Amino acid sequence: MKFYDCKTAPSPRRARIFIAEKGLDIETVQVDLANNEQLGDAFRAINPRCTVPVLVLDDGTVLTENQGIAAYLDAAYPEPPLLGRTPRERGLVVNWNARVELEGLWAVAECFRNRSKGLKDRAIVGPRNFAQIPELAERGYARAQEFLETLNTRLGEAEYIAGDFYSMADITALCVVDFAAWIKLTVPPEHTQLAAWHRRMKARPSSAL
Repeated sequence: MKFYDCKTAPSPRRARIFIAEKGLDIETVQVDLANNEQLGDAFRAINPRCTVPVLVLDDGTVLTENQGIAAYLDAAYPEPPLLGRTPRERGLVVNWNARVELEGLWAVAECFRNRSKGLKDRAIVGPRNFAQIPELAERGYARAQEFLETLNTRLGEAEYIAGDFYSMADITALCVVDFAAWIKLTVPPEHTQLAAWHRRMKARPSSAL
């Protein structure tokens, strides 16, 4: 297998942590997003969507989404399970991971990509340019604030995002909370449950990746 990564970007970090938690050693190729390497012909031939992460399997199959990469790796390497063991657990992981993406990741990205001067005309990832919309940056920030409150409430109900077990939902949430710092949004002091969970997540060796 071959893993296409960018160490400075939050999205491939999710796959990188997943791989580390599985204890896998996969050949890794760094893609220089800062210099738009993902838009070049060589990388487009691998992923026409011009995004990372990408996992190329031994048979040449190309997986370009975190969910697909996680599903493959969890099935191919079942231990430790990061998508849950039982049907109920798997349902909770997929459900909460989707919420973390929709309510958290996309909110932070909406703010960051519509605010950052370095992303002028690159408000949306992919092969085409899209202009920034300042109002979306404001909306994204507000949505991200609300999401942190949602996470804090959830972590008052369960030890981990999907329940009493560590999962892909925790990986995604960790990356979102850390990504939020890019828009100058940190965990508010009153969100004590979220802060305690974040400290536990940061203590895992994989979080340093």
